[in-house]
Amino acid sequence: MNYIEKMNTTHLDILKEFGNIGAGHAATALSTLLNKQIDMKVPSARIVSFNEMMEMAGGAEEEVVSVSLRIEGEVTGNMFFVLSLQQAEHFISNMTGDKSFSFRKAEGKSLGLSAMQELGNILSGSYLSALGDFTRLQIYPSVPELAIDMFGAIISYGLVESSRYGDYAIVIETVLKEVEAGCSDEMKGHFFLLPDPLSFGPIFEALGVGINE
Repeated sequence: MNYIEKMNTTHLDILKEFGNIGAGHAATALSTLLNKQIDMKVPSARIVSFNEMMEMAGGAEEEVVSVSLRIEGEVTGNMFFVLSLQQAEHFISNMTGDKSFSFRKAEGKSLGLSAMQELGNILSGSYLSALGDFTRLQIYPSVPELAIDMFGAIISYGLVESSRYGDYAIVIETVLKEVEAGCSDEMKGHFFLLPDPLSFGPIFEALGVGINE
C-alpha cells in the first residue's frame, strides 16, 4: 500500500499541525531551561525522497550534529534531529556563554555537549509526545544519542529498515528563535522521521489516509 500517493495538501497541513504542537511543547520546556522566552515554529512538513532528504541536510558528506533515537511501541522507527555544525555551535555558545565552543575542539567541554544533548532530549521528547497524542498510539523513545559526523553516515542506520518500504521520509522543518528585542538569531533544523514499514499505516491513517480508500 502506497500511502504517499494518497496524500494531499490537507494531510500535509495536519502533519504540520502535529509539528506545531510538538514545537509548542518544546518552546515551553526550553524557555524554562534557559530562563529566556523561546519561540519555535514549523514552516513546513512534507514527505520527501531519501535523495531530497540528503540535499536538505547539505549532502551525504555534509558534517552535521544529530540527536537520534529509536521509536518503539505501536509505532516503530527512527527519528533524527539534524543541525548544521555552525547552527549547533552558535546555539550552544548562546546557551552556555562559551563563545569559543567548537565541536572540533569539544574535548573537555562537557557542558557544551551536555547542552546539545539536552536540547535534543527536549525537542525529540516534545515531538514524540505530540505524535503519540495525535495518533492516540503508545510510543516509547529510546535514550537519544548525540553524534557529530557526515549526514550520510548518521542517517544510514535509519535507512536500513525504512528503505524496505520505499524511498520516503517525513520531514518537519523547525525554526527556533529567542524572543528578545533586537535579537534576530534563528536556529534552523530538521526532524527526519523514518517509520518502519508496518508503522506507515497507523501514522497515515491518523492523517485520514485510510488503507481501504
